[in-house]
Amino acid sequence: MAGIRETLEVGGARLRGAGSESPRLDAELLLGHVVGLERTSILAHPEAPLSDGQLERFRALVERRAAGEPVAYIRGVKEFYGLALAVDPRALIPRPETESLVELALARVRGALSAAPRPAGTRPFRVLDVGTGSGAVVVALARTLGRAGYGEAVRFTASDRSQDALALAVENAVSHGVADLIDFRVADLLDPAIEVDGPIDLVVANLPYIPSAVLLELPVAASFEPREALDGGPDGLDLVRRLLVDLPRVLVAGGGALLEIGADQGETAVAAAAERLPGWPATIHPDLAGQPRVLSVERPGR
Repeated sequence: MAGIRETLEVGGARLRGAGSESPRLDAELLLGHVVGLERTSILAHPEAPLSDGQLERFRALVERRAAGEPVAYIRGVKEFYGLALAVDPRALIPRPETESLVELALARVRGALSAAPRPAGTRPFRVLDVGTGSGAVVVALARTLGRAGYGEAVRFTASDRSQDALALAVENAVSHGVADLIDFRVADLLDPAIEVDGPIDLVVANLPYIPSAVLLELPVAASFEPREALDGGPDGLDLVRRLLVDLPRVLVAGGGALLEIGADQGETAVAAAAERLPGWPATIHPDLAGQPRVLSVERPGR
């Protein structure tokens, strides 16, 4: 009967030969999924035996990964901002760099809500997550702010043009206990269908920003994700430009937007904001790796 160490070595070798960028980690995550334990737990017991059924299932999952299917889709879960989110081919797999967008949004909301006392009856601070996909950003925001006691002071709207993706976002919101804080709307960018309770204080968006020609150069795993969640047009910023044009219609005076971009799109994104929103300050914020990651624009006023 094979043990964990031997099984991981064989699985890792198979994935290495198939071109996986992280063969050992992939094997550990898949075996943990099979036996129902975190990878740290299986690594702590390398000699533990595996049943024939577990071995058979692990081998099947390794072959799916060897064919290019993302580990997150195979496991059906992806960790993001400390949360285990359900993922499947209905939406893009959340990336670690998007956590920078969450951090910036949290700082913005906390700053606004703590700046001055909020009398009873004050309308909630409204956040709109455009192109929510799996709901990673909005669920992380709602969960974090709710735990910090801001639940009653913030209201969220999450929109996506894909009804299937939005259904996945609802599932994640329900599983993390924040569905009652979020209005879900099927809408294309800033379509009027998202305007449920008046103007928005903060727009956040992780829109597709990969240039069309670059899609062919991505690892095969990306081919399992929805193309419409990746393709940002010729230079990657088509949807960002469309959203910028409509911001004056939905943002309150003094409101702002935080838009994720590619690491090489900082200057182009700022230029796009200056052209479409003259007089609106625009700034690029880096991610944890120091790469340009988020374009912020501010509507003058208040």
